Amino acid sequence: MPKIGQHRNYGSTYTTPRRPFEKERLDQELKLCGEYGLRCKREIWRAQLLLAKVRKAARKLLTLDAKDPRRIFEGDALLRRMVRYGLLGEEEKRLDFVLQLTTSKLLERRLQTQVFKNQHAKSVHQARVFIRHRHIRVGRQLVNVPSFTVRVESESHIDFALTSPYNSTGRPGRVARKNAGNKKGGDDGESD
Repeated sequence: MPKIGQHRNYGSTYTTPRRPFEKERLDQELKLCGEYGLRCKREIWRAQLLLAKVRKAARKLLTLDAKDPRRIFEGDALLRRMVRYGLLGEEEKRLDFVLQLTTSKLLERRLQTQVFKNQHAKSVHQARVFIRHRHIRVGRQLVNVPSFTVRVESESHIDFALTSPYNSTGRPGRVARKNAGNKKGGDDGESD
């Protein structure tokens, strides 16, 4: 029997809601799932936990004095990260704005949503399939994770992979190759 390694992730990436059958929350989650093409509500809960951690850090820093070196250093780092991921604008570089972030703003920065917004896919569901089928790259890196958070500078570099049949220079798809093969071999022997 294989031995279990020493390195294991014990930190949870999501937390379930305290009240499992609250009607307003259930309706809101279902709406978010449909709007952003999510697989399950766990993806919403993961975004909410990430948001809660960021807001908690901002609240903790806001309790410190404005001239405190820790608040200056960690606050700037937090704000720089929020701006880099497009969650805050350049004019919103204050800790107060971090507390106003919403789940939908975080879900808006997912690769799946960005592929749909850039009109590489006809729907968010098709965008998810394209990403999972390795048709999408960000810069030169092939990405097959729909929840990948896109940075602002990478937003313009989202494109079809070089090997994808959807790319104009890519290899033709299975059906196109089959049809091309039929056209080549089918012209000489068409006597029925």
